[in-house]
Amino acid sequence: MNKEISLSRKEIEEKIYLIRGYKVMLDSDLAGLYQVQTFRLNEQIKRNEARFPADFMFQLTGKEWENLKSQNAISSSWGGRRTLPNVFTEYGVLMLSSVLNSDRAVQVNIQIMRIYARLREMIVSNKDILLKLEQMEKNVIRHDAEIELIFRYLKELLDPAQPPRKKIGFKSKIE
Repeated sequence: MNKEISLSRKEIEEKIYLIRGYKVMLDSDLAGLYQVQTFRLNEQIKRNEARFPADFMFQLTGKEWENLKSQNAISSSWGGRRTLPNVFTEYGVLMLSSVLNSDRAVQVNIQIMRIYARLREMIVSNKDILLKLEQMEKNVIRHDAEIELIFRYLKELLDPAQPPRKKIGFKSKIE
């Protein structure tokens, strides 16, 4: 019977980065979650290269790696890396579960997929909120123009600088 592995949502979300427009996870972070050595994880990737096209996995450039380390305070482990890290998109992480057959890898992947799904839901709900705000802003702008017109008419009515109007209507001789 599989023992349930519980990772905190925050623990996984902190390991998701936005690079080249993709939400990705580093090979070393995934290896840590799967409790395997990074070079073993990458070894499996090389053996199954056809399963990891460019939209599933790619290697960071030197500049991307430096930016990621400086922006996210990623420490290089003892001795540092000899190669630039591979990063995995959501699809790549999903494909890893077919390459790494351990129970832990499957359990961890299930949790990671749930986090990715939650992130997608948040993005969609934020888009809905932004659309509603945009509609409200348009209404407010229209109302502002209408209120401005009302104030202009009120000022014209209350402005004593206008010459008095001639009375209209029936004139009596008594005036």
